[in-house]
Amino acid sequence: MHKNPLLRGMTQARYGRRDMLKFSAMAAAGYGLAACGVSGQKQKAVAEEDFWQGKKETGSLTFANWPLYIDPKRTQLKQFTKATGISVDYREDVQDIAAFAGKLQPQLANGDYTGYDLIVLTNGLELARFLALGYLAPLDHEQMPNFTKNLGQSYRDNSYDPGNKHTAPYASGITGIAYNPKYVDREITSIADLWDPKFKGKVGMMSDPQEIANFGLLLNGVEPAESTKKDWQAAADKLMKQRDDGIVRSYYAQDFVQPLTNGDVWLTMAWSGDIYQQNAEAGTDLKFVVPEEGATIWTDLMCIPTTSKAAVDSLKLIDFLYRPEIAAGLTEYITYIPPVPKAQDILRAQAQQASGAERKDLEQLVESPLVFPTDEDYSRLHNYVSIEPGKENSFTSVFHAVTQA
Repeated sequence: MHKNPLLRGMTQARYGRRDMLKFSAMAAAGYGLAACGVSGQKQKAVAEEDFWQGKKETGSLTFANWPLYIDPKRTQLKQFTKATGISVDYREDVQDIAAFAGKLQPQLANGDYTGYDLIVLTNGLELARFLALGYLAPLDHEQMPNFTKNLGQSYRDNSYDPGNKHTAPYASGITGIAYNPKYVDREITSIADLWDPKFKGKVGMMSDPQEIANFGLLLNGVEPAESTKKDWQAAADKLMKQRDDGIVRSYYAQDFVQPLTNGDVWLTMAWSGDIYQQNAEAGTDLKFVVPEEGATIWTDLMCIPTTSKAAVDSLKLIDFLYRPEIAAGLTEYITYIPPVPKAQDILRAQAQQASGAERKDLEQLVESPLVFPTDEDYSRLHNYVSIEPGKENSFTSVFHAVTQA
């Protein structure tokens, strides 16, 4: 495998990034504490035209994102500065989603500047809370021609932010099933395979309540976004039986790749990008599937806090990142799913112009359904359970009873 870390993002290990989404018991308790008095922290809703009235470009912005989510040379940000004259102070400060949101919440509740003009949050509990409390600015789509033109159809209709009123996708991934064909002698196609007694003690599940809940719900034929407390308990009962029957070897935060590779587990819930990276870096042949019942799509989203001091600059950066050639450059490094489908055409054209190992790497990236899902795959992908802010504990406690027993 040719390795040029400045050109081939797929050769850079970045498994720890998804670990930052895990839910611990402490984090769940923190959600409960934060939820107390949520109504008193709510900011008055601001109409789009009122928010943007009088706001001007400042020439600089501060952007908080996950680590390892852009190449070390910050290529696309330099291109943005060259094109617009706006400088970007890029900080990899989203080390833990609960802690990051928790740090910002008191400042936003007071109407104070957080130190960030543009942030990235993942669809889920924290995003739902920030939206409900009025902490995120309404996006002015009229100032975002690239976004409007190039955003993939699958991202235009979502349950967490209908109409993309406050969020713009940065990158996505799929939670599906990965298996090691060295140990599994059949094709895995169903979530039900994770309950098969044949694999007793060799199945990996995720410890994150949002992740494991979706698989329990989908196995029961329930759409996660429309699920009820009764559905949650039924899903948890199914997961408890799987656990009590000894089928589950372990509940993983994100460290499932090595056990899957060495045979400690034979099949597991897994993130698409992690499996793609492992196969590309280590030459393994791990299989990843979107099961017939469906799978989860998670999305990291760019948001502008209402207290941003450079909202116009931030809006321009968001729109710039939706240029297909810019999105292609990000995808080449990140190797997660881009929200700009045209990035695939750009990368395919680059592959045709390349040669040797570079061409092989690009062709592998372009043709991978883990990076560019098919329309059929998209049709079977679901968002996380929608939970009203302040009621997170009623959800997480049901599934912590499974994973923490």
